[in-house]
Amino acid sequence: MNTPLSNATLPSITDIPTPGYDRSQVRPTIVHFGVGGFHRAHQAMYLDRLLGSDPAWGICGVGVRPADERMRDALLPQDGLYTLTLKHPDGAVETSVIGSIVDYLYAPDDPEAVIERLADPGTRIVSLTVTEGGYNFSASTGEFDADNPEIVADLSENKPPTSVFGLVTEALSRRRDRGIESFTVMSCDNIAGNGHMARATFLAYARLRDAELAAWIDDHTRFPNSMVDRITPATPADLADEVTARTGIVDNWPVVAEPFTQWVLEDDFSCGRPALEQVGVQVVEDVTPYELMKLRLLNAGHQALCYFAHLLGYRYVHDAAVDDDLRTLLRRYMTEEGKPTLQPLAGVDVDDYIDTLLERFANPAIADTIARLCQDSSNRIPKWLVPVIRDRLADGGSVDLAAAVVASWTRYAEGVDESGNAITVDDPLADRLVPLARQSITEPLAFVREQSLFGDLADHDAFTTPYLWALESLRTKGARATLAELLS
Repeated sequence: MNTPLSNATLPSITDIPTPGYDRSQVRPTIVHFGVGGFHRAHQAMYLDRLLGSDPAWGICGVGVRPADERMRDALLPQDGLYTLTLKHPDGAVETSVIGSIVDYLYAPDDPEAVIERLADPGTRIVSLTVTEGGYNFSASTGEFDADNPEIVADLSENKPPTSVFGLVTEALSRRRDRGIESFTVMSCDNIAGNGHMARATFLAYARLRDAELAAWIDDHTRFPNSMVDRITPATPADLADEVTARTGIVDNWPVVAEPFTQWVLEDDFSCGRPALEQVGVQVVEDVTPYELMKLRLLNAGHQALCYFAHLLGYRYVHDAAVDDDLRTLLRRYMTEEGKPTLQPLAGVDVDDYIDTLLERFANPAIADTIARLCQDSSNRIPKWLVPVIRDRLADGGSVDLAAAVVASWTRYAEGVDESGNAITVDDPLADRLVPLARQSITEPLAFVREQSLFGDLADHDAFTTPYLWALESLRTKGARATLAELLS
């Protein structure tokens, strides 16, 4: 008989691991914005490990976007419970029930309830996985976008805020007025210096609202940096049925991930923190060397793979990752261009890390899609790959491989593949990117002259020369021949 997940049915689940603690004793002292697959495979998993020894660090999830309504409807009937399935390259499968999310609020239903939960003295950390684009800043200038209509509305309209910035800042204002110490704002997004970015953007919003409040936040709120890593694809359509067939559990929205996981966290908190080092988190003084390694090798490596892979006809990451040309491109990009821009990492063998990445990309059990890697490129390339290009140019190094990756993005963004089939460009800037990519057919630098994405890279011959060669080759010879010549 199949068992729907809930607190009531949890004792009857005996074949797979379940929370080894009394969930009724868990206090939701962490409020998390952006409960998606990655958060549930990563931060929530680590806290689930910790709650057995310290019930003070449960999670209240918060959704602010229309898409989050579905997560509300999935989690609330299950009392926040869900299954996490880890799939190993050798075919081994592990499924467990995660119990660290003990409440969920959908802000459009009741923004006041979200603000009061944030303002409650029991809330000690506000964490974020709102994606690279959720911080409302220009990739080229780093400036907060005060003209965003949502931000304008939150600052000017006499009604409850709707943005993460508005909700969090209003809660901090109430904490200040009530004499309650500030919570920590902890970013878990794939941005270099994510804590610095969170600090800059939240302070920018606060200054637009109230300079004195901004000064209080500046003095009292901590924004630790972190590096997070676990490949977590979008939940496959058949995963729920698979979990039910294998375990008998009915889960409205299960999660699947690779076995590898890493979290490096700066020890900088306003209001106490969980002892995450007890459950495998690396709590350190400086995250920067770790995050650079991950962002410039793993994340930029995904971008190096995905556009060429799509043009070659691949639709799954593991298939593309064992293609000889693509595997060579990945290894050479990581070793020759990414690795030289990293900072020293005591006790870390970067070449071993690169080997591990290539193995992880090739894991067939994860079934990660090329489409997932290609989406939101305008939020990814400027943060992950462009900094590598800039550092290499500053040091006089070659950027032939990274330039070819940018060319592959340009070719992909034209919206038509090598067989004339339409490509769906899933990007918040698609309406700008696709015309620019097509314009570059007659004006070759049109795409990379978009300063919001590339700054002044189009003015650097050391970048434009290999970029233009790769782009012309992609259009006239195709992806396979371009890779063969590039890698020769």
